[in-house]
Amino acid sequence: MIFKFLHYPKTKKVTCKVCGKESMLISESIGVCNNCIREKPEEALPYALKAHEESRRRFNLPTQPPKDKNGKRCGLCVNDCRIPEGGKGYCGLVVNKDGKLVRLAGTPKKGLLNWYYDPLPTNCVAWFVCPGCTGSGYPKYAYRPGPEHGYSNLAVFYGACTFDCLFCQNWTYRELTSRLKPLISAEELASKVTRRVSCICYFGGDPSPQMPHALMTSKLAIERAKEWNGIMRICWESNGTMNWNLLKQAAKLSLESGGCIKFDLKAWTESLNIALTGVTNRQTLKNFKKLGKYIEKRPDPPFLVASTLLIPGYVDEEEVRQIASFIADIDPNIPYALLAFYPQYFMTNLPTTSRRHAERCLEVAKKEGLTRVRIGNIHLLSNAY
Repeated sequence: MIFKFLHYPKTKKVTCKVCGKESMLISESIGVCNNCIREKPEEALPYALKAHEESRRRFNLPTQPPKDKNGKRCGLCVNDCRIPEGGKGYCGLVVNKDGKLVRLAGTPKKGLLNWYYDPLPTNCVAWFVCPGCTGSGYPKYAYRPGPEHGYSNLAVFYGACTFDCLFCQNWTYRELTSRLKPLISAEELASKVTRRVSCICYFGGDPSPQMPHALMTSKLAIERAKEWNGIMRICWESNGTMNWNLLKQAAKLSLESGGCIKFDLKAWTESLNIALTGVTNRQTLKNFKKLGKYIEKRPDPPFLVASTLLIPGYVDEEEVRQIASFIADIDPNIPYALLAFYPQYFMTNLPTTSRRHAERCLEVAKKEGLTRVRIGNIHLLSNAY
């Protein structure tokens, strides 16, 4: 295991531009507090959206999903871009050229991504229920009754996203979007599967803008593993914004292979989700609820997993309570990971998540009825507030 020495940021107090409150738990880039975002969204959101505009311009991306009434409809995700001639979709991978949609990446022939072998057990968000890390589902879905030492996960880091998270922990995916490279076909990526690879995990960025590429890679990888009667779990870490027809195909692959679908439920309140990510969370929640119907088809290992990043000052106990209640209504046994925050990208003046914050959120989630809740990234927890 490699231990990294983290340099903790210097926090500073910021004044909310709506209510005048001063706090170290207000993001300098967003400029407004949580309460104003929730209670006065019409006043607060314009400030947050200015930060998203700056974020998008840095990488030559549309500041908002295009909605040209005469544009060409993409339809792959929640943004439902209608791209004008000569324009570009929100994700940066689709353009309207001479009145026709051209997909620059995300097709079976061209995936924009980096990949690597990640030795098992790994630090997957769903590690505490993952067959590769715990042996759950053995022997059908895992090689061993415990951690699969000696095997690897094929980690696929996609270089585009349907959100614009100002706190993005993997913000460098935007550099791939800007360069439109490296590109690799689904067939070539699937060829990286060897006898010592037992799972594939798609993350990023997000797999949502490149689902056709991921789906083809998955099918080819599963067929390849059949050559040696091997296990090939298909897993996803996503914001859950993809078109349902595509997600339904992903669910089938994960269900049959022993993999899981992990949704990052960033916030419950729609205005807060927009402030943090630039995009609504309505489709994410709708898709998550639909996936809940698959759980009974394969209770072990868990098919559906959720996580929430505990952003100081924004994702508080009330947000977690609402999310946990939503999850528990679907199935109280859905695993839920509460992740400690580290300042990144546009939200660098905030402290890391405090231990008290995390423990209270854990207690709240359990009170709502969830039975499998964990705090993740505990090495980041602080006593800052």
